Amino acid sequence: QVQLVESGGGLVQPGGSLRLSCAASGRTFNVNTIGWFRQAPGKERDFVASISWTGDNTRYADSVKGRFTISRDNAKNTFYLQINSPKPEDTAVYYCAARYMFAASFGSWGQGTQVTVSS
Repeated sequence: QVQLVESGGGLVQPGGSLRLSCAASGRTFNVNTIGWFRQAPGKERDFVASISWTGDNTRYADSVKGRFTISRDNAKNTFYLQINSPKPEDTAVYYCAARYMFAASFGSWGQGTQVTVSS
């Protein structure tokens, strides 16, 4: 199993910026994809973005395209979600997750980090 620890959440004003980090450790050799998800109060957890372990393939939810960027630091096994021009509807707990090779779904999750967009 891989362990994931998120950080970087907090309060951000609309139109500002924030960068979330996800540090991966443990059995990372069989991880295929890292994803970011979010869950707002009273709502289901939604997909935000994903990146292949090698960093050459990324995907985004339509709601964040052009505003969020997912990336990775190979040397640190750390993944990032850059949030630009946030909106109040981006307020949620953000989770990173790992999908293992040959797995259909994400199997390991971090504890989450709160992002609040408010003036």
